[in-house]
Parts: sequence; structure tokens; C-alpha cells
Amino acid sequence: MRIDIITVVPDLLKSPFEASILKRSIEKKLVEIHIHNLRDYTTLSYKQIDDYQYGGGAGMVMMVEPIDKCISKLKGERDYDEVIYLTPDGEVLNQAMANTLSLKGNLILLCGHYKGVDQRVRELFITREISIGDYVLSGGELAAAVLCDSIIRLIPGVLGNETSALTDAFQDDLLSPPIYTRPSTYKGLEVPKILLSGHQRKVDEWRDEKALERTKELRPDLLKED
Repeated sequence: MRIDIITVVPDLLKSPFEASILKRSIEKKLVEIHIHNLRDYTTLSYKQIDDYQYGGGAGMVMMVEPIDKCISKLKGERDYDEVIYLTPDGEVLNQAMANTLSLKGNLILLCGHYKGVDQRVRELFITREISIGDYVLSGGELAAAVLCDSIIRLIPGVLGNETSALTDAFQDDLLSPPIYTRPSTYKGLEVPKILLSGHQRKVDEWRDEKALERTKELRPDLLKED
């Protein structure tokens, strides 16, 4: 997989890809991450990529021309499955979406900034708009890093245990059940005996039951109505 990220502040995106699972996935050549500074695609003085919005109002708007030049250059070099705009008013990211995107070959991520992008960017280039939650960040860079992490960890070979991602929360529209490790007793709290029984079928049944209980209590919206 190749992911190209277009941003106004490229330095903000460096560290997430220089540690842990994301770093190892790049070193193993399972994914390529390319970060593009949008200011390299403007011909205006002072590397300007934003301007005042027509009709007045507070906040600057990212101009269409630099974005056009960057996306057109990338698309002239290879085909892309999606051109994704990270924006608070996009479709909220969920596990099913991450699963789908992890199967793609090439993605472009455009990080919003300031008040957002000229509407013509959305109409001409964007194939999907994604938000990581109902709140506003200073820019789309952190959202892009979150999206990349959620996608990349699902690529075969990235995680040490291939089944780990399949048992994550939300994969089956349920929260994860309680999990434990050593010691079996700590400050008077004991690991449920069923988990020490070695009876895998009963362990699985217990986990399913607890996952459903937690979901009903904390996220009943995840449960599909019959």
C-alpha cells in the first residue's frame, strides 16, 4: 500500500511514522508513506496557499490551485483508489471503514487546515470525506495519522499475530471483553477462573457474553436492531 499525505505542516506528521508498528510496517516495505508540503505547489509569494473567503467571514480558506497541482501530479504518476479529505464534517471513521480501506492499493489524504478547503476541491478531486469524531482540530494532520494507523495495522504482516486485529473491539460491532494477564491475583482481585480453565469453548463463550454486556452498558448504539 502507498499513502500520500498532503499537508500544510509536514513536520507534524513525521513522528507518528517513526516509531512502533507504523515504523516497522514501513521498514518491512508493507506500506509507503509520502508526505507532501502543499506550499511547494504554490507560485504565490511567501508560499501562500490560503486566502480570505468570498462573502466575508472569519477564517482563511485553502485555495484550489495548489491542491489541484499536487493531486494532479500524483495522479499523473499512478492510479489512486481514493482521494480522502480529512474534515470534521466528513463521515465518521469506524472499524468497517478501516477494514475496507486496508484492502486498497494507493490512497491520497488531504489534510484540512484553517477554515477548510475551497468547495471546488471537494467537487473536483475528493472521493471520500472522513472525520475521526464530532469535534474540531487545528488541522487534519493528526486525523490523518489516526486514519493511517487504523488502516495499516490491518495489512497482513504488520502485526506479529495475524489474528490480533480480527479480535479488536468493533470488528463484530461489540466492545472488547475484559482481559487479564499475570499475576492471577493482585490486591485481592482475581482473574475469573474460567480464563484459567484451559477450556477454550467456555472461554470464548465467556468472552462473548462479557463483550455483549459491556456493549449494552457503554455503547448500545452499536447493537443492530432486529
